Amino acid sequence: MPMLEQIWEKRNGMLIQVLSGAAVAIIALIDWRTKPYVSLGFLYLFPILFVAAFVPRWMVVLLGAGCAFLAEAFSALPPSLVRFSFEALALAGCGLFVCELVRNQRLLLETETRLRTLVETSPAAIVTVDESGFIEVANQSALDLFAPRDSRLTGAPIAAFLPELHHAVRWDEAPRFRTSLRCNGHKGNNESFTADIWLSTYTQGSSRKLAALIGNVAEDEPATISEKDGISFSARESEVLRLLMEGLANKEIAWRLEVSEATVKNTLQNLFAKTNVRTRAQLVRIAFEQFREDSAPVVRHPGRRRSMASEARRMLAVSRYAS
Repeated sequence: MPMLEQIWEKRNGMLIQVLSGAAVAIIALIDWRTKPYVSLGFLYLFPILFVAAFVPRWMVVLLGAGCAFLAEAFSALPPSLVRFSFEALALAGCGLFVCELVRNQRLLLETETRLRTLVETSPAAIVTVDESGFIEVANQSALDLFAPRDSRLTGAPIAAFLPELHHAVRWDEAPRFRTSLRCNGHKGNNESFTADIWLSTYTQGSSRKLAALIGNVAEDEPATISEKDGISFSARESEVLRLLMEGLANKEIAWRLEVSEATVKNTLQNLFAKTNVRTRAQLVRIAFEQFREDSAPVVRHPGRRRSMASEARRMLAVSRYAS
């Protein structure tokens, strides 16, 4: 099949048409000379199959009917309209089948080329992962983001860089899905970062695969500097700290910020690492120390008023951990 694909390349169109026309003439001549002994009408199928990739459909039908007429004219059998009709139908049908096959293959190759160009020139990191958890395709932005030691991502396990994606692609019983998440990532130089990921699973044949677009949160979110110890917090981390002062649980924080609960947990883990504390109570105390001089209102979703119960939880949390 690869050899046929090379023959059916558009640049070979004129040559194939000339050779096919010559082949039809040679077959007709030989068939005429061997008329009393054997019929070579079936050989007309081959030039039709080759030329079908370069001519319009109507010309394929016309060529099939013309070759069927030549086969019938030089046949040793008595003329038959039924036989001629079946021969024309068979020759034209095979030619039209090849015409559509090549046309679809060309469209597929053009689509893949456009997609590959789009991926390679994208400023976002894009990777695809097979069902075993190994990276199949990675663009230059992904190489720049992960900075693998051997400067290659293709064939490397995604778990070495983004463990969450390894778990996602191995959900064998789950249907195809599209989602986004935030998780910790690792670079080839052992540096950690927080990644925003938009992913989609799909099937190719019988294999389950995953495509992901990855962004570095540190490059997207402006950081604010705390008044204590010079620790820098991202905008998301500052929002989570403020909501911790209200005494909200992870699920309530996620609802307020319109993110997943997993994103909140990952943000809390980053806060634990930055502040070098181990418990939620210690983190709330640090949040109180940071924001006690801040008169700005607590971060909330636009259009939602804080309830009396929420206010009570905040006061209880502050009094409990500030004492």
